[in-house]
Amino acid sequence: MKLLTLISGALGAGLTVWLLARFGLGHVLGLLHQAGWGIVLVLAFHLVQVWFSALAWRAIAGGSPGRPRLGDFVLLRWVREGVNSLLPVAQVGGEFVSARLLRRRGMSLASATACTVCDLTTEMVTQIAFTITGLLILLALLGRSQVTDEVVGAILLACMAALGFVAGQWLGLASLFERGLMRLAGQFGWQGMEEIAGLHRAIRTLYGAPGPLAAALLHQSISWLLGTFEVWLALHFLGHEVSVAAALVIESLCQAVKAAGFVVPGALGVSEGGYIVVGGLFGLSPQVSIALSLVKRLREIGLGLPALAAWQWLEHHWTATPAASQVPGSTPERGGRIKAALDYGDAP
Repeated sequence: MKLLTLISGALGAGLTVWLLARFGLGHVLGLLHQAGWGIVLVLAFHLVQVWFSALAWRAIAGGSPGRPRLGDFVLLRWVREGVNSLLPVAQVGGEFVSARLLRRRGMSLASATACTVCDLTTEMVTQIAFTITGLLILLALLGRSQVTDEVVGAILLACMAALGFVAGQWLGLASLFERGLMRLAGQFGWQGMEEIAGLHRAIRTLYGAPGPLAAALLHQSISWLLGTFEVWLALHFLGHEVSVAAALVIESLCQAVKAAGFVVPGALGVSEGGYIVVGGLFGLSPQVSIALSLVKRLREIGLGLPALAAWQWLEHHWTATPAASQVPGSTPERGGRIKAALDYGDAP
C-alpha cells in the first residue's frame, strides 16, 4: 500500500510539473502575484465552510453521550481537513484522527466512530447531489458534450458506491467490523477495544433520528455551496470574472474529480487536470485554471500546516476522560485500566 502511494504520488507530482512546464510556470506565477492578498481572503472565507461542516457533524452526533461543544467540532473539522489534504492517507485518514480525538474529548469509542462514519456518509451523499446539480446547470448552459457524458458515468459509479456504503452500514457492515475487532483484540491481547461494542447499534440510532439527520444534510449542502463562492472569489482576484452558475459547475465537477483521484496523495496532477478541462468549458485558459487550482492548494497548505500542528498539540493536551475511557457496565477499576492502555485513542 505504501509503495502504491509512493508511485501514485510520484506520478501525480510529475503530471503537475509537466502541466506547469507545458502551460508556462511564469504566466501562472504572474496570475498568483496578481491575486496578491486576495489569496488570504479566499483562505479566510474557507473557514465559513469549515464552520458549516462542523455544524453538520455535531448535528448528526445528536444526543450521543459525552458530545463535545460546537467549538471542539470546528477545531476537529479543521484538523480533519488538514490531515486529509496534506498527508498521504487517501483522503480518509482525517476521519480516524478525529474519531480518536473525539474519544479523548469525552465520547465513547463507539459513539465517536459512529458519528464520524455518519458524517462522512452525509458528506458523500450531499457531494453527489452537488455534483448532479452542477451537471444539470452545465447541460442547461452548454448542452451535452463528451465531458458531460464522462461525468454522468462517474456520477453513476459514485452513486452506486455511496448506496453500497449506506446499505452496508444499515445491513450490518459495522457489526461485522465490530465483531472482527473484538475477536482480534481477544487473540492479540489488545486493550481498550471493548469500547467499540455497540458501534452498529450507535450508527443505526443516529440514522434513525430524522431531525438531526436532516440538519446534517442541510449544513453539508450549504458547505458545498459555499465552495462555489470560494471559486468565484478566487477567479475574481485572478482577474477573470465568471457567473455564479459557472463557478458552481467548476467547483462541483472539480471536487468530484478530486474525490475520484483519492488514490493519489493530494490528488496531485489529477485536480489540476480537472480544472483545466472544466475551466476550459467556460473560456478559462489552462494558465488561469492551473492558477485557480494552486490558489486552492495554497489555501490547503495555509490552513493545513497549522491544523497538523494543532493535531499534535491536541494529542498531548486532550486526555481521555472517565466518560470516554470507561465501557458502559464496567467497574471503575476496569475503566482505569483501559484509560491507561495504549489503545485506539490514547498516546503513551
